[in-house]
Amino acid sequence: METEAIALRKRRLSMVLAPQLFYGLLFVVSGTGKLPGQAEFADVLLQSFWGPVPAFLIAHLLPWAELVLGMALILNLWPRLAAFAGIPLILGFIANNGWALFQGMDKYPACGYCFGVFEKWIGALSPLQSLVIDLFLLVSALAVLFFHPDRFFRFRPWPVGRKAVRRDA
Repeated sequence: METEAIALRKRRLSMVLAPQLFYGLLFVVSGTGKLPGQAEFADVLLQSFWGPVPAFLIAHLLPWAELVLGMALILNLWPRLAAFAGIPLILGFIANNGWALFQGMDKYPACGYCFGVFEKWIGALSPLQSLVIDLFLLVSALAVLFFHPDRFFRFRPWPVGRKAVRRDA
Protein backbone atom coordinates (compact mmCIF):
# COMPACT_ATOMS: atom_id res chain seq x y z
CA MET A 1 0.00 0.00 0.00
CA GLU A 2 1.31 3.44 -0.91
CA THR A 3 1.77 6.07 1.66
CA GLU A 4 0.33 9.52 1.09
CA ALA A 5 3.81 10.98 0.52
CA ILE A 6 4.57 8.51 -2.26
CA ALA A 7 1.18 9.09 -3.88
CA LEU A 8 1.70 12.87 -3.73
CA ARG A 9 5.17 12.50 -5.25
CA LYS A 10 3.75 10.43 -8.13
CA ARG A 11 1.00 12.98 -8.78
CA ARG A 12 3.49 15.85 -8.79
CA LEU A 13 5.82 13.95 -11.12
CA SER A 14 3.01 13.15 -13.55
CA MET A 15 1.96 16.82 -13.44
CA VAL A 16 5.41 18.10 -14.53
CA LEU A 17 6.40 15.28 -16.89
CA ALA A 18 4.85 16.82 -20.03
CA PRO A 19 6.15 20.38 -19.40
CA GLN A 20 9.60 19.02 -18.54
CA LEU A 21 9.82 16.94 -21.73
CA PHE A 22 8.42 19.78 -23.88
CA TYR A 23 10.97 22.21 -22.42
CA GLY A 24 13.84 19.73 -22.77
CA LEU A 25 13.00 18.60 -26.30
CA LEU A 26 12.54 22.14 -27.58
CA PHE A 27 15.91 23.17 -26.13
CA VAL A 28 17.67 20.10 -27.57
CA VAL A 29 16.19 20.65 -31.04
CA SER A 30 16.93 24.38 -31.11
CA GLY A 31 20.42 23.98 -29.62
CA THR A 32 21.34 21.16 -31.99
CA GLY A 33 20.00 23.08 -34.97
CA LYS A 34 22.12 26.13 -34.15
CA LEU A 35 25.42 24.26 -33.67
CA PRO A 36 26.34 23.79 -37.34
CA GLY A 37 25.58 27.38 -38.36
CA GLN A 38 26.87 29.61 -35.60
CA ALA A 39 28.13 32.25 -38.04
CA GLU A 40 24.68 32.63 -39.58
CA PHE A 41 23.13 32.81 -36.12
CA ALA A 42 25.50 35.67 -35.18
CA ASP A 43 24.51 37.55 -38.36
CA VAL A 44 20.84 37.19 -37.44
CA LEU A 45 21.53 38.50 -33.92
CA LEU A 46 23.27 41.56 -35.35
CA GLN A 47 20.03 42.47 -37.13
CA SER A 48 18.41 42.70 -33.71
CA PHE A 49 19.41 45.03 -30.88
CA TRP A 50 22.55 43.04 -29.99
CA GLY A 51 26.01 44.49 -30.60
CA PRO A 52 28.88 42.57 -32.23
CA VAL A 53 30.48 41.21 -29.03
CA PRO A 54 27.23 40.03 -27.35
CA ALA A 55 26.04 38.60 -30.68
CA PHE A 56 29.27 36.61 -31.06
CA LEU A 57 29.10 35.29 -27.47
CA ILE A 58 25.41 34.43 -27.71
CA ALA A 59 25.90 32.70 -31.06
CA HIS A 60 28.66 30.49 -29.68
CA LEU A 61 27.39 29.84 -26.14
CA LEU A 62 23.60 29.73 -26.53
CA PRO A 63 23.41 26.51 -28.61
CA TRP A 64 25.56 24.65 -26.09
CA ALA A 65 23.58 26.02 -23.14
CA GLU A 66 20.30 24.98 -24.78
CA LEU A 67 21.66 21.53 -25.58
CA VAL A 68 23.02 20.90 -22.06
CA LEU A 69 19.91 22.21 -20.29
CA GLY A 70 17.62 20.30 -22.65
CA MET A 71 19.48 17.03 -22.08
CA ALA A 72 19.45 17.59 -18.32
CA LEU A 73 15.67 18.04 -18.44
CA ILE A 74 15.06 15.02 -20.68
CA LEU A 75 17.30 12.77 -18.59
CA ASN A 76 15.95 14.22 -15.32
CA LEU A 77 19.41 15.33 -14.18
CA TRP A 78 18.89 18.16 -11.70
CA PRO A 79 15.60 19.13 -13.38
CA ARG A 80 14.73 21.99 -11.05
CA LEU A 81 18.22 23.47 -11.39
CA ALA A 82 18.10 23.09 -15.20
CA ALA A 83 14.66 24.73 -15.32
CA PHE A 84 15.94 27.60 -13.19
CA ALA A 85 19.07 28.02 -15.34
CA GLY A 86 16.98 28.16 -18.51
CA ILE A 87 14.68 30.95 -17.31
CA PRO A 88 17.14 33.77 -18.18
CA LEU A 89 17.46 32.32 -21.69
CA ILE A 90 13.68 32.20 -22.08
CA LEU A 91 13.35 35.77 -20.79
CA GLY A 92 15.97 36.81 -23.36
CA PHE A 93 13.96 35.09 -26.10
CA ILE A 94 10.82 36.88 -24.91
CA ALA A 95 12.64 40.23 -24.88
CA ASN A 96 14.05 39.66 -28.38
CA ASN A 97 10.69 38.65 -29.85
CA GLY A 98 8.90 41.44 -27.99
CA TRP A 99 11.39 43.91 -29.45
CA ALA A 100 10.79 42.46 -32.92
CA LEU A 101 7.02 42.86 -32.51
CA PHE A 102 7.50 46.41 -31.23
CA GLN A 103 9.63 47.27 -34.27
CA GLY A 104 7.00 45.96 -36.65
CA MET A 105 6.76 42.57 -38.22
CA ASP A 106 7.53 43.97 -41.66
CA LYS A 107 11.00 45.05 -40.48
CA TYR A 108 11.71 41.82 -38.62
CA PRO A 109 9.59 39.14 -40.32
CA ALA A 110 11.01 35.91 -38.90
CA CYS A 111 12.42 34.55 -35.68
CA GLY A 112 15.71 34.30 -37.48
CA TYR A 113 17.37 31.00 -36.91
CA CYS A 114 15.39 29.92 -33.83
CA PHE A 115 15.79 26.26 -34.76
CA GLY A 116 18.91 26.65 -36.90
CA VAL A 117 19.26 24.17 -39.73
CA PHE A 118 15.95 22.53 -38.76
CA GLU A 119 14.08 25.56 -40.09
CA LYS A 120 14.48 24.02 -43.55
CA TRP A 121 11.87 21.46 -42.45
CA ILE A 122 10.02 23.34 -39.71
CA GLY A 123 9.92 26.71 -41.44
CA ALA A 124 10.80 30.11 -40.02
CA LEU A 125 8.58 31.36 -37.22
CA SER A 126 7.18 34.87 -36.99
CA PRO A 127 8.06 36.86 -33.87
CA LEU A 128 4.49 36.36 -32.64
CA GLN A 129 4.70 32.58 -33.08
CA SER A 130 8.08 32.55 -31.36
CA LEU A 131 6.73 34.67 -28.52
CA VAL A 132 3.86 32.23 -27.96
CA ILE A 133 6.30 29.31 -27.84
CA ASP A 134 8.53 31.28 -25.46
CA LEU A 135 5.59 31.92 -23.14
CA PHE A 136 4.78 28.18 -23.13
CA LEU A 137 8.47 27.55 -22.36
CA LEU A 138 8.32 29.98 -19.45
CA VAL A 139 5.21 28.30 -18.03
CA SER A 140 6.89 24.90 -18.46
CA ALA A 141 10.04 26.10 -16.70
CA LEU A 142 8.03 27.51 -13.79
CA ALA A 143 6.01 24.28 -13.53
CA VAL A 144 9.18 22.19 -13.31
CA LEU A 145 10.81 24.65 -10.93
CA PHE A 146 7.92 24.85 -8.48
CA PHE A 147 6.19 21.48 -8.79
CA HIS A 148 8.88 18.89 -9.51
CA PRO A 149 8.94 16.47 -6.57
CA ASP A 150 12.73 16.18 -6.36
CA ARG A 151 14.82 18.57 -4.31
CA PHE A 152 16.64 21.40 -6.09
CA PHE A 153 20.05 19.69 -6.29
CA ARG A 154 18.76 16.10 -6.42
CA PHE A 155 20.52 13.92 -8.99
CA ARG A 156 18.25 11.13 -10.18
CA PRO A 157 18.27 10.28 -13.90
CA TRP A 158 15.22 8.67 -15.55
CA PRO A 159 16.85 5.28 -16.21
CA VAL A 160 17.58 4.75 -12.52
CA GLY A 161 14.79 2.81 -10.84
CA ARG A 162 12.66 4.67 -8.33
CA LYS A 163 12.13 2.33 -5.43
CA ALA A 164 9.44 3.29 -3.02
CA VAL A 165 10.47 3.29 0.58
CA ARG A 166 8.14 1.06 2.55
CA ARG A 167 7.48 1.98 6.10
CA ASP A 168 6.09 -0.69 8.31
CA ALA A 169 3.68 0.74 10.79
